[in-house]
Amino acid sequence: MVKITFVENDGTRTEVEAEEGLSLMKAASYGGVAGISADCGGNCACGNCRVYVPEAWRHVFGEPKDSEAEMIEFSQDTTDGVRLSCQTRVTPEMDGMELGLPDSQHY
Repeated sequence: MVKITFVENDGTRTEVEAEEGLSLMKAASYGGVAGISADCGGNCACGNCRVYVPEAWRHVFGEPKDSEAEMIEFSQDTTDGVRLSCQTRVTPEMDGMELGLPDSQHY
């Protein structure tokens, strides 16, 4: 299991143990992370599962696909390192990673 900590805007920290291959969104949902809305269920259609990836961890994500980039643009979130957790699969290299969450997933 891969340990990932989600840090909400108010500082609340939730560490989850995620199965390799699971999306970050599902790992957060299964782990009780309140700050991930994921209204579309992981279909890259709502942008309500945004996470902020610190620069030190961005190399494990790779480049976003066009659909993810378009949804991020639609959300108008210009925060450095913003990604959609539904579009990223958990890998062993993510063990110990901390991800920030926006003040609100709704815009």
